[in-house]
This record gives sequence, structure tokens and C-alpha cells, in this order.
Amino acid sequence: MFKKVDLNAVQERSKNTMIDRLGIEFTEIGEDYLCAKMPVDERTVQVYGILHGGASVTLAETLGSFGSVLCVDSEKYIAVGLEINANHIRSVTEGFVYGRATVIHRGKSTHIWDIKITNEAQQLVCISRHTVAILPKKS
Repeated sequence: MFKKVDLNAVQERSKNTMIDRLGIEFTEIGEDYLCAKMPVDERTVQVYGILHGGASVTLAETLGSFGSVLCVDSEKYIAVGLEINANHIRSVTEGFVYGRATVIHRGKSTHIWDIKITNEAQQLVCISRHTVAILPKKS
């Protein structure tokens, strides 16, 4: 389903973006899923020292949007976030969190992704659903 792409190429594309600044690192591309990890540190915690919900949402949207980019003809289309929701289930204060995005719907104009974020003990931290709009690329 995904285009053949090297993880290093995906990581390189995120240089000098929020993805890069938060330390998000792509770790695996499967047949219908994409994975990444994000540190829980001074860049991603809120004032109580726990993972900021916005950082979790950033990880989720990054995975869904990049997943859609890997599904479309990038010469003709772009993939942009249309809607995202998230339920924050467990707090994290250190280490890494791991996100896995799996496509639920892959239509011509929208894709829907299910993203699960877990801690280092593989406990669910956040679950998110992300809708991505597929738009014609402007010349």
C-alpha cells in the first residue's frame, strides 16, 4: 500500500520542522502502518512534568499525515490534516512514547487513521483518530 521509501528519507523530510524539534523519530514502515517514537523530556512535557497532550497529538498527526503522504502520488497530491481527536489515558514522565498509525479508510479525497501511543511498558497512553484531506497539488 505504501510507496517504497527508506525510513531515512522520511526522517530527512522532517528536518527543521516541529517533528525535528520535538525529537520525533520514525522507526518502522509496514504494509498498512507507520511507527515513530518521541522523547518525554523538556520539549514535550507540561508544567507538571508529564507528557503534554499537545505533544501526543503532534505525534499522532505526524504519523497519520506522513502515512497518507506515503499512500498518494506526491507529484499530483498533498496530504493535510483535516480533523484529529485524542483521548489521553495515562501520564508519562520520562523515557519515550511510541506511536503506531494504522489506516482505517483510504479514499480518494480522505484517509482516516487510528493512532495508538504507548509507553515503554507498552501501556496505552493515548488513542487518536486522524482524518487527512487529500488535495490536488497546486502547480
